[in-house]
Amino acid sequence: MHSNYLLSINRDEILWELTRTLCPECNKVLDGQVLLRENKVYLRRRCPEHGKIEALIFSDANLYVDIARFNRPGTLPRQFSQEVRRGCPYDCGLCEEHQQHACLAVIEVNNACNLECPICFANAGPQHIHGPDGFELSYAQVEGMIDSYITTEGNPEVLQFSGGEPSLHPQILDFIALAQRKGIRYVMLNTNGLRIANDSRFLESLEKLKPHIYLQFDGFRAETYRQIRGKSDLLETKLKALDRLAEADLRVVLVAVIERGINEDEVGKIVEFGLCHPAVFGITFHAAFHAQRHIRMDPMQRMTIPDVVQAIDRQTEGLINLKDFVPVPCCMPTCNFITYALIQGDNVTPVPRLVTVEKYLDYLKNRTMPDLDGELLQALERLWSTSAQVGGRNVSLDILRLLGEVPLENSRAAERCPSCHSHLPIGSHATRDLSRHIFMLSVRDFMDPWTFTLKNAMKCCVNFMTTDGHMVPFCTYNTVGYRERELAYILSRQGATLPVAAD
Repeated sequence: MHSNYLLSINRDEILWELTRTLCPECNKVLDGQVLLRENKVYLRRRCPEHGKIEALIFSDANLYVDIARFNRPGTLPRQFSQEVRRGCPYDCGLCEEHQQHACLAVIEVNNACNLECPICFANAGPQHIHGPDGFELSYAQVEGMIDSYITTEGNPEVLQFSGGEPSLHPQILDFIALAQRKGIRYVMLNTNGLRIANDSRFLESLEKLKPHIYLQFDGFRAETYRQIRGKSDLLETKLKALDRLAEADLRVVLVAVIERGINEDEVGKIVEFGLCHPAVFGITFHAAFHAQRHIRMDPMQRMTIPDVVQAIDRQTEGLINLKDFVPVPCCMPTCNFITYALIQGDNVTPVPRLVTVEKYLDYLKNRTMPDLDGELLQALERLWSTSAQVGGRNVSLDILRLLGEVPLENSRAAERCPSCHSHLPIGSHATRDLSRHIFMLSVRDFMDPWTFTLKNAMKCCVNFMTTDGHMVPFCTYNTVGYRERELAYILSRQGATLPVAAD
């Protein structure tokens, strides 16, 4: 009877997989369990010092299981830069066990900033402008990092300059021009927009270089900016920067950090605003990243990708919904969801409603489907990639391949397309005009110490360049100690000292 009673009691969770993770308190690498419970996905680990720790990593377990089929085989870089000695995550460089090349490289040119955001994975701020632990990379250092990127990747297409606030670097314009001369076609400036709003000479120089602008934009309420950026009066500056960027014909992706209890109710308004603003060609929503500097949060209630997508669906009244998003196959499918929308007059039509994207990017099935169009598959793989060039020529051409002769009307923002008054079909558009009808929405969840899993880290395709020429995956760089180690190395070269973080 006792035995039968035991057999009748089931656990309230499913052990889905084992992984390696971190203790968010001491950063020790630990064994972890991915668990499915009440249609949510949790990560559990036990630290000898800090005990059992759990965190929510995905708020829809059914979706988590289903999207495994979007896991595309990785692509090798031209060369690896690091031997495997201790194993992941200790040998980043990239090491020979890393499963994916770099779709996007990031160079942090400084750690000074004209804001001191309560949420900042770079731990940047005004204290670094003249402080002993502030740095600015030299031209020679940046050139060496770009050359290492080219050596590793062969023909990289996307590079982002970040910080700190990179627009404060006295040579940032030279860095952008250098990357373009070296053949990188899509150069991004990751900025809070303050200098763009107030420095006309700087804007004129950007207008000549035409980098793509990755603009911090978290919502519309003063309280949102106070809690996330530390200042409540930023909205007017952001709007001024956007209007000036539109006048200069510079293309923008809005970047919104979404934190539970602060601005998750603003995502729909951000989408509607971006669709109508002539400078904006896409929006990336980031679930808040809780490493380095961040505000207090409950790891069991954090925002995840399904939360953001469901908020978009609900707040836009289905204009963009969950089924319109497809996981990005070049990284792990749980890391990034993307959709594209075709703007026709007041109509916004997500591309997955026009093309069977899901069938083509289902890697568990499509290898056995000989009727697949190879050229269409390649176009979709380029679009659903971290290296997709939002607002650029290549995205426009791939959309053209997918959609063919679709007649167009004036877009939501009349300035978006000067050709539309003729109702030209897509095939008759110049690519720069065509891109004004294409809008990208991305929802990304970078891993912090609460959510870090080794499997995802091994397929990360967003990499930080280090000054010694190595490449470290984004989530590993910001969680395992590489950021601290790189800062120590840079400052030691400048004559400063800082303890090197322990492994």
